[in-house]
Parts: sequence; structure tokens; C-alpha cells
Amino acid sequence: MPVSLGELATRFGCELIGDPETVLDNVASLPNAGPGSLSFLTNVAYKQQLSSTKAAAVILREEDSVDCPTACLITEDPYATYARIAALIAPPRRFEAGVHPTAVVAETATVDSSAHIGANAYIDQHVTLGANVYVGPGAYVGPQCEVGEETRLHPNTTLVRDVRIGKRCIVHAGAVIGGDGFGNAMTPEGWVKVPQAGGVRIGDDVEIGCNTTIDCGALDDTVIEDGVRLDNLVMIGHNVHVGAHTAMAAMAAIAGSAVIGKRCMFAGMSGSVGHIKICDDVIVSGKGMITKNITEPGVYASSFPAEKVSTWNRRVGRIRRLDALTERVKRLEKGRS
Repeated sequence: MPVSLGELATRFGCELIGDPETVLDNVASLPNAGPGSLSFLTNVAYKQQLSSTKAAAVILREEDSVDCPTACLITEDPYATYARIAALIAPPRRFEAGVHPTAVVAETATVDSSAHIGANAYIDQHVTLGANVYVGPGAYVGPQCEVGEETRLHPNTTLVRDVRIGKRCIVHAGAVIGGDGFGNAMTPEGWVKVPQAGGVRIGDDVEIGCNTTIDCGALDDTVIEDGVRLDNLVMIGHNVHVGAHTAMAAMAAIAGSAVIGKRCMFAGMSGSVGHIKICDDVIVSGKGMITKNITEPGVYASSFPAEKVSTWNRRVGRIRRLDALTERVKRLEKGRS
């Protein structure tokens, strides 16, 4: 949607350097921007791209504005401001209300007249879809599921059963919500499957990435609170409780019955064991594995960065000799005493 710089500055509380009548109609990165494009700078690693950008305007901090060759929208948080403005200039696609002829909607389902149900989607028994819900092609919404207004289920998403999703959520392609958790009891005859009788409860304004899985609860529900962000290929085990506005990057994994606080951040390939509690405002670095309760906010890490294999082999060799070295030190200390 075309909008003037002056309107953006007023609406989003930015200081404007440049012509307020300049009209923007698209968003782009600094090197690919052109006339009518809005771009942004938040990471110093890309500052060298600023001087040559052809963007009509750039959102940035005051200290970076001296190097900007074009109009500026100055703000303390360029990335968040860009996100809000981009949603105005390039809003998500709107879909016409209706049910595709190839979709299946059960007689007991309640579907708001403004909802869109795409080709080959399947809406099962006793489902409720709210106003302006989008169900993409090939999606499956299982029995007793509820989807709140303005929520989008992208193509080939699966809500297995007893899943309640709040308002304005986004579930990306291939995500599976409400599948059985990994519950098994060992007996002398082998494994016995433990029935997974709970559901999944997801709050408002949650985004769930492609091919992410959220297991149903074994007894009580698995819970994802408001504003949570889950990247692609994240795994949430049964009966996990994720606090509001927590974010997890790709391939993070949370084992069953863990309780994650609010505003936590898990970097890629990080995670936690089950049945532990992590307090609010905890950051876990890449590949970090939490194995016990965390009661103090802060940054936690537990992985080794990659290095040349020859160096790594020497370090591993030293680690393997630690037990022998420890015993040697004990003998020496005992002799001194």
C-alpha cells in the first residue's frame, strides 16, 4: 500500500530527514532497493551497504544517519519499526471467503462465513473456525479443534485433535500440532504405549514454523502462551509449557513436561531435558542443552565451537586423560599429607 514518508514518521513516532511527500510502495534490502523502496539498517555488519543504497528511505538509528545518502526515518529500534511499517506497506495476502469445491467440511463443524478453506483441505467433526480464518490447501483440522479469528493455517498443516489455537496466529506449511508424545513404558515383554489423552492449547499471536511439531499432552494439555515464536523444525514434547513471548530458533527441542518461562530465547539446535523448570528471561546459546532447573535469568551455554579436526583431536585426547591425571594428583596430595 503506497504511503508517504511524512505519514510514516507521524504514525510510528520517527524523526524524519527528507521530503515528507516521498511515497513508498515496497520494501527491500539495502543493496536491492530502488525508487519507492523502504529499507532499514540495524546490524553494523551491513553498514557498508548504506552509502550505495538506492532506497527512497532507510530506517536507522541517529548515529547511522550521517552516512545515509537518502531520506531517513530515525528511531531507537530500527528493526521493530521496520517490521511494523512493512506490515502496512506489504500486508499479508487476503483471501476471499468460501470453501473450495474439493475441500471436505464435516456437518458438525462450525465455520464462520468469512473463513477461507482451500483445495483438498479436510475439516473434521466438531471443529470451530473463527472469523477470517485461512485454511490452506491440503491442511487437516482434526476433531474438537478450535481456531481463533484471523489465524492462518498454511498448506499441509495438521491439527491432529483437541487443538485450540488463539487469534492472529500463523502456522506454516508442514507443521504438525497435537500428534502423540513419546510415551512408552518398558516391560519384560517390550514397550507398552502410554495413551496420550491431552490436547494442545496455543495462545494469541503465536507463529509456528514449517515442519515444527508440538505434541499433545499425556494427560493435561501442552501449552504455548501468547506471542511465542517457534522457527522451522522445532520440537515441543508432550506436556511442555512455553511462557509468553519466548522464541526458539530452528531445530531447538524441548523434552516432555519441561516448563519454559516468559521471554526466553533458545538459539538453533539448543534445548532442554524433560521435567525441569526454566525461569523467565533466559537465553540459551546455539547447541546449548539445559539439564537442570534454571532459577536465575541470564545467558547459558554448553557447546564447543567447531575448529580444525587436528586441534579437536588433541583436545579430546587431553579430556580422555583427565581421569588418570586426577588420580595422579590425588596420590601426590595424599603423599604430601
